[in-house]
Amino acid sequence: MNNLKYINKKIYLAGHTGMVGSAVLRYLKKAGYSNIIYRSIDELDLTKQLAVENFFDHEKPEVVIIAAAKVGGILANNTYRAQFIYENLMIESNLIHASYINKVEKLIFLGSSCIYPKLAKQPLKEEYLLSDYLEYTNEPYAIAKIAGIKLCENYYKQYGCNFYSIMPTNLYGPNDNFDLNTSHVLPALLRKFHDALINNHAYVSIWGTGKPLREFMYVDDLAEGLCFLLENIEAKDLYDNNLAFLNIGTGKDLSISDLAGIIAKVVGYNGSVIYDSSKPDGTPRKLLDVSRINSLGWKAKTDLREGIEKTYQWFLSNKK
Repeated sequence: MNNLKYINKKIYLAGHTGMVGSAVLRYLKKAGYSNIIYRSIDELDLTKQLAVENFFDHEKPEVVIIAAAKVGGILANNTYRAQFIYENLMIESNLIHASYINKVEKLIFLGSSCIYPKLAKQPLKEEYLLSDYLEYTNEPYAIAKIAGIKLCENYYKQYGCNFYSIMPTNLYGPNDNFDLNTSHVLPALLRKFHDALINNHAYVSIWGTGKPLREFMYVDDLAEGLCFLLENIEAKDLYDNNLAFLNIGTGKDLSISDLAGIIAKVVGYNGSVIYDSSKPDGTPRKLLDVSRINSLGWKAKTDLREGIEKTYQWFLSNKK
């Protein structure tokens, strides 16, 4: 990467300890960005408006990347519904407004593909946002993320702020959450198959029918894509073309049962797999249309099996 116009800017990365934030931090450092600031949750509670405003007033970041969020899988989203909508609304509202007040030069907000309607046409184009109802199990989280998109869009329209959003597909990789009660499907399956292997279980039980189709992207690809957009795309480029955000993904999906088969092979588990159809499937299919970001010159690179192997090796080295 040459001639990086933001490489010497003071970049505030919100959410640097999470899977996405830590991947972005790794990539920024590797690419030569050296003026990066971040704070742990103990140092800065992003749900507290005054704390965020004081931080911005003191640090004066020039670029803000919002990777901070309260996240989880179907069980967590459906159980902690109030927490998911409240905490995410507060985090993004505080950060976006403080960025406006302090004249931040550029802000990129990371959303989630769950913002799309449950039964939207596939693949999911950016213009399908708000065209129908959402999947109930993650509706509070999705509504919070949609609010973040609209905050960025309308701070541009009213104040001219260079703020915009990107919508990643399902992500996985190092620093993922492998807790079976709160994790997303891919790390949950990795953990289940690993535990079954270690404990010699005859079978692994998986939620739902195994039929839903999902797209998965290795988190380091997301970090590379975000930095590509940071350097090459401004808010005006999107909003002047009637886009509220950009999708970022692989453009490929597979069934949960096929995903389970790949994970079983990576882990080395040879037992049976059963599907618990009494548990929810969630959205039937979720595949992003990534033609727009591809046309700008960026594509995801990591093959799914390769990414899962890297993730499993990280898990083995870091499991508690």
